[in-house]
Amino acid sequence: MTMPPQPSATTSPPLHPAMSWRGLALLPVAILPSLFASVIGQLFTAVGMVSWYRTLQKPFFNPPDMAFPIVWTFLYALMAVAFWRILRARPEAGPKNAAILAYLGQMVLNIGWSYMFFGLRSALGGLVVSSAMIIAIGFTLRLFQRLDRAAGIALYPYFAWVVFATVLNAAIVWLNPGT
Repeated sequence: MTMPPQPSATTSPPLHPAMSWRGLALLPVAILPSLFASVIGQLFTAVGMVSWYRTLQKPFFNPPDMAFPIVWTFLYALMAVAFWRILRARPEAGPKNAAILAYLGQMVLNIGWSYMFFGLRSALGGLVVSSAMIIAIGFTLRLFQRLDRAAGIALYPYFAWVVFATVLNAAIVWLNPGT
């Protein structure tokens, strides 16, 4: 019995075609977690943004408020594309259940950060959640790369932004003791 060839580090495994019935049917499935996290996150953010967040001391490297929705829109779209690629990966790419669960788990943490930081107005709680997000995203990225190199690479900007956001969150905790 011969084993199917394994993808190399420089090639992506075969994917079901994007413009096939299967590929198109998986597109809304791939978009849904990002859309859900975005909408729920925005609801929690709206609760704390005006009344609480504006009163916090922020570090010099805090981006302008307008940067956040722009960056997050881009990142959620990129995450959806990466997830779509994983959903379209053929069986020879390897088992994908762990990657799917890891992706959905880190999306729960993504929502959890908005709830903790803005909903509960806890910068320290947000720091704990965003630290867990770094680990979860790194794990997801690794699982994605094993299945499809491009899907893994697509998560790097998200990973980098969450690392930056965690540093920002830590600075806010430092500048605002008791939050």
